[in-house]
Amino acid sequence: MTPAIQQVKKNKIPFVLHEYDHDPSVRAYGEEAVQKLGIAPGHLFKTLVVSMGSKGLAVGVVPVSGQLDLKAIAKALGAKKVSMADKHQAERSTGYITGGMSPLGQKKQLPTIIDASAVDLEHIFVSAGRRGLQICLSPQDLARLTRATFRGIFKQ
Repeated sequence: MTPAIQQVKKNKIPFVLHEYDHDPSVRAYGEEAVQKLGIAPGHLFKTLVVSMGSKGLAVGVVPVSGQLDLKAIAKALGAKKVSMADKHQAERSTGYITGGMSPLGQKKQLPTIIDASAVDLEHIFVSAGRRGLQICLSPQDLARLTRATFRGIFKQ
């Protein structure tokens, strides 16, 4: 059981796990999950860690069908500028590996912004803390557990 699953269980949040066989040669983790689970790309969200320089790290949760808008997340975080965090720094901070990074159950909960496109969805999928495992829950529950806000941080 991953820390992400432990967090939702501890907080008695309704969720469904979806597991699939991850192909180790695949590096497009989100696209692989979309295909193997038959999920609409706008419902599967990836967890991306950004660096705010001396202000530390933060998390953006956006649909796998596009990209994180760095200017928009910087504005949402009140930072002058952000860049994608170093892979090793992100893994150390969250406790997860790339491709299995969850916004839930992180070693140190980072400031989190969820793209506003999630608000109107009944359920979204995010990594459950390892490659080949997705957790489906309501975006409002995800926001509550991660103390996140919803802002437009996604670009096609």
